Amino acid sequence: GRKNWDGSGGSNGALDHFLEKGSVHPLVVKLGTITSDVEAADCYSYAKDEDGPVTIPNLAELLMKRGIKVAGLKKTVKSTAELEVELNANYAFDAITESGSNLVPVTGPGLQGLQNLGNSCYINSVVQTLFGGTIPELSQRYGIGANKNTVHSHPFFNTVAPKNVIDDVLCQTAKLGCALTSGDFCGPLPDSIMVADDSKSSSTTDPKYRLAPRFFKNAIAKSHVDFCTGQQQDAAQYLQHLLEMLDRAELSSRGKRLATTNDELQLSSRLFAFQTTSRITCSADNKVKYTDSAPEMMLSLRIPMELASPSPASEVPAESTSTSTPDQKRQKSDDNATEKDKSPLVVPLQSCLEAWGAASSIDDYRWSHLSNVSHKATSQNRFANFPRYLFVQLQRYEMGPDWVPRKIEVDVDVPETLDLEELKNKGAQEGEVLIPEENTCTSENNSASQQPSAPAIDEGAVATLMDMGFGMYGCMRALKAVGGNNVESAMNWIFEHNTDKDFNDPLPEATNIGDNIASQQSDKSSVDEGTVMSLVENLGCFTVDQVRAALNETNGSAD
Repeated sequence: GRKNWDGSGGSNGALDHFLEKGSVHPLVVKLGTITSDVEAADCYSYAKDEDGPVTIPNLAELLMKRGIKVAGLKKTVKSTAELEVELNANYAFDAITESGSNLVPVTGPGLQGLQNLGNSCYINSVVQTLFGGTIPELSQRYGIGANKNTVHSHPFFNTVAPKNVIDDVLCQTAKLGCALTSGDFCGPLPDSIMVADDSKSSSTTDPKYRLAPRFFKNAIAKSHVDFCTGQQQDAAQYLQHLLEMLDRAELSSRGKRLATTNDELQLSSRLFAFQTTSRITCSADNKVKYTDSAPEMMLSLRIPMELASPSPASEVPAESTSTSTPDQKRQKSDDNATEKDKSPLVVPLQSCLEAWGAASSIDDYRWSHLSNVSHKATSQNRFANFPRYLFVQLQRYEMGPDWVPRKIEVDVDVPETLDLEELKNKGAQEGEVLIPEENTCTSENNSASQQPSAPAIDEGAVATLMDMGFGMYGCMRALKAVGGNNVESAMNWIFEHNTDKDFNDPLPEATNIGDNIASQQSDKSSVDEGTVMSLVENLGCFTVDQVRAALNETNGSAD
C-alpha cells in the first residue's frame, strides 16, 4: 500500500509497480478484505482520472480467473478507510515539535540516525546521548575519538575471540559507537530539501545507510527480563542498566583489554556518579546530623504543579496556508479546538530543583542520642559533589484520586545554563550542634551506658503470634525488631522475613522468656497429636503448628 503523509504505512509497492509497467493496469484489490460480499472488498484505481477507491462490478469473476474463490473467505485485515480513521484518531499530533518548520537535512559524524527495531526508541535515545559524540570521554573510549579508530579497527575488536563477539558488551558497544561517530553510514544529502516528499532521493530508504543496533541490544539486554523483550520500556531504567553492564565489562577487562592508566575515567559510570547529603534537624533540641546517600547516577525530581503557570501565547505564523506542506496543515479537529486554545502549563526546571532542596518534615524520627525516642525532624537535600554530566529524570506520573497513576501534562522550561551552587552542601555551619555518630563513644564505660537497651519482649504478644502457627523464636525475633509488643507490626515483619535462614534460630538474650512461653504452651496444649497429624495429612495446606494452634482454640474439636 501507499505510504502515509507522515512516512508510516505501506511500502508504495503497488503504485511503483503500476508506474514501472507503463501505467497499464491501474486496478488493485487488498486480498485480506475479500469476503463473500465482494462489494465490501477494498479496491483502488491508480488511473489518473480516478486515483481513489472504486467499486468493481465483476470482481468475483476476475478473482476466479486468478484462482481466488470468494465463497467462504473471511476478512483478515483492516481496509484502507479503517486504517485512515485509526491513524487520525490515535496519531500523537502534539509529538510533532517541529510542526510548521522547514527542516534542513544534515549528515556527517555524530549526525547518524538509528533504525527503530520495534519499540526500541528508548534504546536509541540513550545510545545517541551516550555514544553519539556529545560526551567526548565516551567517544574517546568507544568511538572514533582522538585515537583514529575506525569501524573496522578498534582495540576492543582485536582482543576478543570471534565466537564471543556477539555477546561481548565492549565489542558491540565499540562497534555501535564507531558507527555513530565516524559518519561512514551517513548517506549523501538529497537534492530536494523536502526529504519526506522526495523518498527516492532520500538515503533513509537505502539499506546500506541504515544502522540497526540489533547485536548491541541483544548483548546488553540478554540478562534482563524486561529489556530482552520487544515491548516498550523506560529509558531511565535502561540507562542505569546499560551503565551497570558497562561497569561489569570494564572491571573484568581492566589491565587486559582496557588499559590501566592514571586517567580519572576508570569506569564510564563515574562520569555521572554523584552523592547527596541530607541535613536532618531534631525538633526536640535543634541538633543536626548529616547523612550521605549511596552514589547515584540520576537525579529524580518531582514536578511542583503548585508552581505551574500558563505559558505565553504562541505566535501565529503569517505564511499563507495555500502553500503549506502536509506537516503544516491543521492537525486538530474542530471538536478539540477549545482544548487546543488553552495554554499549556509551564514549570521552570529551577523550581523543580528548589522543590527538591526545600525543607521537608519527617514524623516519628528515631533519634539515637535521645535513647531512640521519636521526635519530628526536618530534612533538606544537598549535593555532596557534582558529576561531570548530570542526568535528570522528571517524575511525570503521579497517583490520582482514584489511586490510578496518571501523567502530568505540563511543560518544563529548561534554560541553557543552570547554576547549582546554592544546592551544594557546605558542611556544618557556625552555631550548629552536631549529633555524634551512633558508633562513637568516649570510653568503654560511657559506651556501655549510652548503648540503647534491647526492647523488652512481651510474653503475651509472643503467645498470640505463636497461636497463629509461627515458631516461638521467629515470633520473638519479630517482636524484637519492631519494639517488643506490637503484634501487627511483628506479623508484617514475619511475612517479610520468614524465609530468612536464621528466622527460627534461638535468641541467647531471651532464654528465660522462651522457657516461660514454652512452659505456658506445654500447659495449654492438650490436643491429641493423632488428630493433629490426621488433619495435616487430609487438609494438606496447613503446617503442624497451625493445626495444633487451631485445635487449642477450639478445645480439641476437629470440626
